[in-house]
Amino acid sequence: MSRPLLVVTVAAPTMAELRLKRDAAVGADLVELRLDSVTGPDATAALADRRTPVIVTCRAKWEGGSFEGSELERRKILDRALQLGAEYVDIEFKAGFARELVASTGGKRIVLSTHDFEGVPHDLIDRVRAMRATGAEIVKVAITARSLSDNLRLLQLERAGKTVLVGMGPAGVSTRVLAAHFHSYWSYAGEGHAPGQIAGARMLEEFRFGQVSERTDIYGVVGSPLTHSVSPAMHNAAFAAAGADAVYVPLVASSADDFTMFATALGVKGASITIPYKVDLFERADAVDDLGRKVGAVNTYRRSGARWEARNTDVSGFLAPLTGRISLRGARAAILGTGGAARAAAVALESAGSRVTVYGRSRSKAEAVARIVNGAGALFPVPAKSWDVLVNTTPLGMYPDVDRTPFEGEFDGRVVYDLVYNPVETRLLKDAAAAGCAAIGGLGMLVAQAEDQSEWWLGRRPPMNLMRQAAMRGL
Repeated sequence: MSRPLLVVTVAAPTMAELRLKRDAAVGADLVELRLDSVTGPDATAALADRRTPVIVTCRAKWEGGSFEGSELERRKILDRALQLGAEYVDIEFKAGFARELVASTGGKRIVLSTHDFEGVPHDLIDRVRAMRATGAEIVKVAITARSLSDNLRLLQLERAGKTVLVGMGPAGVSTRVLAAHFHSYWSYAGEGHAPGQIAGARMLEEFRFGQVSERTDIYGVVGSPLTHSVSPAMHNAAFAAAGADAVYVPLVASSADDFTMFATALGVKGASITIPYKVDLFERADAVDDLGRKVGAVNTYRRSGARWEARNTDVSGFLAPLTGRISLRGARAAILGTGGAARAAAVALESAGSRVTVYGRSRSKAEAVARIVNGAGALFPVPAKSWDVLVNTTPLGMYPDVDRTPFEGEFDGRVVYDLVYNPVETRLLKDAAAAGCAAIGGLGMLVAQAEDQSEWWLGRRPPMNLMRQAAMRGL
C-alpha cells in the first residue's frame, strides 16, 4: 500500500474566507471544503481557481455538521460540485439521496461516510459491508474512541477498496498519524473541525506524516490527559535527527491494560509513561531496572520480542536541573504528591543526601512513598519553616488549569521545584519567585529524562539542546 494522503479540512463563515483557507493549505494532498460552515454555500465559488484537489462536504446537522437547509438544497450543492469537477464529494450513508448520488457517477468520486460521535457502533462491520456494496469509491468510517482499544475495532474491517478510518477524540489521535498502520486511504488534519484533529502543519512537520508508512516503528507517550504534552515534539525531532524510520504519538489510555492491548496489536516499540500509569505499568513490566524497582514506578518502556522492558529515567532527570543550584546534602525536602513522580523525586533527593517528607491527601499513601527512602509521610498542609526544597509532583497548575496551585503555605524555604512544565512558569513558580525563593520549572527534568529515553531506544544520545528547542517550539 502506498502512503496515505493528507486531507486538510477548512471551514469559514464566508465563501471569501473559505477560499483563502483553501489556498493556504500548504502541503495538503486534498483540501476538504466544509460548505456547511458557510453562510450561503456556493459550490461554484468554492471550486473556482483552486490549485489543490478538493473534497466538497456539506455535512448535515444530524450528523455533526452545520447545514440547516433542506436535503433538496444540499443535494443540489453536491450535484453542482460534481458537475464542476470536484475530485470528491462526501455524502452520509444515512442520507436519503446517498444511493442516488452514488449511482449518478457509478460510485466514482463519492466518499460515503458514517460518523458516530458517541462511541463505536454495534453494527460497525455490517454497516461498512453495506456501504461498500453501494459501489462508492471511498468508504469513510469515523468512530469516537473512548479508549485506545476502541481503535482496534477499525482493524477488524474489510480492507478491500479505498477505506478511510478515523478514531475521533483524544484516544483516537493516534489513528490520524498512523493512518498507514490502519490501512486508511487518507487522514484528516485541520484546526479542530473534528474531535482530536491535528493541525496540518503539525502533522507534516512534527509527526512527519508524509514519511510514515506501515513499516514505520511506533513509539508514544501513554497517559491521561495528554493535551499538555510536548513529548511528541521532542522525540519526533530526535527520530528525525537520527534518521530513524519511527514516529512518536500521543496514546491517551483508559487504563494500563488498555495501553498494553493497543500496543500489542499495533506492535508499539516503546513508550514514555506519565500520569497516572507509572506505577501500574511498573507492575505489568516483564523486566525492570534496579532504579525502577527501588522507586516502584517507571517512565519508560521498550519492547524486546514479546516482553516489555522498563526503566526509570525520572530520577536522573529530576536531579539535572538542581545541579549547581543548591547543596542537597542535609537539606529538608518536602514533596507534594504521592504518585510515580513523587517516588522518583524521593529516591533522587535521598540519593543526594536530603531528608524527605512526603505530603498527600492520604496519609497512608504519603507514608508508603516515604518508606522507600526512610522518610516521613504526612497530610497536607506543609508546616511553616519545615523545608529547604519544596517539590510539586502533582498536576495542579498544569495547562489548562493555570490559575491553580498545589501550595497555599508560606514560602519560607530556599528552592521551589515544580515538575509541571506547561506552562513554563506556573502560578506556584510565580508565587515562589515573588517571595524570594529560587524557582525551577519542570522543563529541564522533562528534557533530561527524554534524552535518556531516546538514547535507550536508539542506542545514541540526541544532539545537545535538540529536544529542549523542540519542546520550546511545542510550548
